[in-house]
Amino acid sequence: MGRVNILLLYDVLRWEEKSFIETAKKLDISIIPVHIPTIYGEVGNGSSLDFSGADIGLQRSVSFYNSLESTILVESYGIDVINKSYTIMICQDKLWTTSLLIKNKIPVPKTYVSFNHDTAPKIAEKLGYPFVIKPVYGSWGRLLALIDDEEDMRSIIEHRTYMHNPIHSIYYIQEFVRKPGRDIRVFTVGDEVPVAIYRYSSHWITNTARGGKAVTAHIDPELEDLALRTAGVVEGHFLGIDVFEDPERGYLVNEVNAVTEFKNTVAVTGYDLTRKVLEHISSLVRR
Repeated sequence: MGRVNILLLYDVLRWEEKSFIETAKKLDISIIPVHIPTIYGEVGNGSSLDFSGADIGLQRSVSFYNSLESTILVESYGIDVINKSYTIMICQDKLWTTSLLIKNKIPVPKTYVSFNHDTAPKIAEKLGYPFVIKPVYGSWGRLLALIDDEEDMRSIIEHRTYMHNPIHSIYYIQEFVRKPGRDIRVFTVGDEVPVAIYRYSSHWITNTARGGKAVTAHIDPELEDLALRTAGVVEGHFLGIDVFEDPERGYLVNEVNAVTEFKNTVAVTGYDLTRKVLEHISSLVRR
């Protein structure tokens, strides 16, 4: 088989996307950049977009809606995308992710859900303070709230009442895990776990996008097994999995990211994750 042709689906050309383009040249892989906001195509009619030479797609959109819908469009042309629309949708929906992980006996923080501003406070009676309220959809640690007491709960409910979007009437509430000042971002590529980082912060939110400090993490057999089982549940090829370390229960999977950033991981570990992903995608085409 000749050169592999990969559609690079994006809306913002960040460090990661530029890295894919530059690394592909070294590997003799053809990257076909597709700027999602400027394309349009007929669903199911591949000739409406000139993707005839594409073997596979790589989804890199910052926007969840762009990533999901453009993946569905490309899939309608019979082209596989990494990650596929099913995986993107599951990982974006925290409740769906948590539910599937629990069904597959993967440990997660204790989680409750409420569908009304009036019933949400009742969760405090079951879970106890403190706990964390998250948006069902969201990333980068946005709109997270640590609830320490009844006054915090009242304030959050009041704010959400005035946010005129029905999604904010759904309360995804998790226990506050007493992690050791850090969490772990583990990357899976196919059936491998090539690299991971600890994300340290004096704040309870450890995302590097919110100022967390990244340090190379040790991948022990238990963490590797947990990451691969998680990837299998969501059917993902390239994932960033966020893991908590509970002092009593051990590893808990917090979230799974289907279109994951990795600039900081490469910077602190020196691991060429871009090359690993491109080689994996190429191997899928050549099978």
